[in-house]
Amino acid sequence: MSRVAHDPAVAGEPGRAVLREAAQWLVRLHSSDAGPEDWHALARWRAQDAAHEQAWQRAERLSRTLGAVPVGLGLPVLNRAHRGVNRRAALRVLAVVGVAPATAYLGWRHLPWQPWAAEHRTATGEQRTVQLADGSQLLLNTATAVDVAWDVPQPRVRLHAGEMLVTTAPDVSGAHLTGARSFQVETPQGVLRALGHPQGAKVGTRFAVRLGEAGETRVAVAHGTVEVAPRQGLARVLRAGAQCHYTATAVSVPLPLGEQALAWAQGVLYADNLRLDAFARELSRYRPGLLHCDPAVAGLRISGAFQLRNTDQALAMVAATLPVQVLSRTRYWVTLLPG
Repeated sequence: MSRVAHDPAVAGEPGRAVLREAAQWLVRLHSSDAGPEDWHALARWRAQDAAHEQAWQRAERLSRTLGAVPVGLGLPVLNRAHRGVNRRAALRVLAVVGVAPATAYLGWRHLPWQPWAAEHRTATGEQRTVQLADGSQLLLNTATAVDVAWDVPQPRVRLHAGEMLVTTAPDVSGAHLTGARSFQVETPQGVLRALGHPQGAKVGTRFAVRLGEAGETRVAVAHGTVEVAPRQGLARVLRAGAQCHYTATAVSVPLPLGEQALAWAQGVLYADNLRLDAFARELSRYRPGLLHCDPAVAGLRISGAFQLRNTDQALAMVAATLPVQVLSRTRYWVTLLPG
């Protein structure tokens, strides 16, 4: 069993009716006759209540996983060539998001509903520490979902969505080096195994794991050594001070661990000559609603340290340092435009 240092009240969860409304919005916006006025109507609905926004975030996250929504979700004009497929996928989302009858749910049980039913979850912009029974610790980043399993030969954490920083408990017995009781993290692409410190230091392994949007997992090791084993490829050992990404079939060449890789654990987003559109995508992970970067300013470069707990202030800093204005239609619909 694991225990959580802090857990949100159940009362903060959106109700069945609101979840169904969010699913209906999803289907409506991916029909062939959806137009800009529908997107404006959605923005108004999301701004009416925090529960509306939370329900839409869930619908958006699951629909992206299913392939129902293209990457440019905030764009009112969708690719017509994919509209038929998108609508079918959206109807699948309706079956899950809209709290369909049990028969429909069982019919779609192979779909990735796990993030919603996960044992530990964080909302957009939230970070939370989970203390495990063996002394290990998980720091969950924004919009993250994990399950912890102790009923397997090795303790295993399953990462369904988002990002986390793992600090394993010290293993003075050295059992982890033989694989007798190694700490493991499972993602859709493979399994990570904490190997500890090769010189037997009495400290745990510390590494970050993040699910990417392109079907890969990113790993960054701060202390110790981690084995990266894709589901269908050769494993690679990643040592402290290195990072890589892996798919189900291959592991990338390790690169040096940059300062920005673990900065989020201190509540900071570091940008080092980063494109503005990439900065906006990263910042949008920590704020509810839509944050869009106009193509006219997408190529501008930005550097600095930005506090993730106050994304409005971060946007104000962008406007103060670049020829950019921040247009807020609502709290949940923000665009970066030429200043």
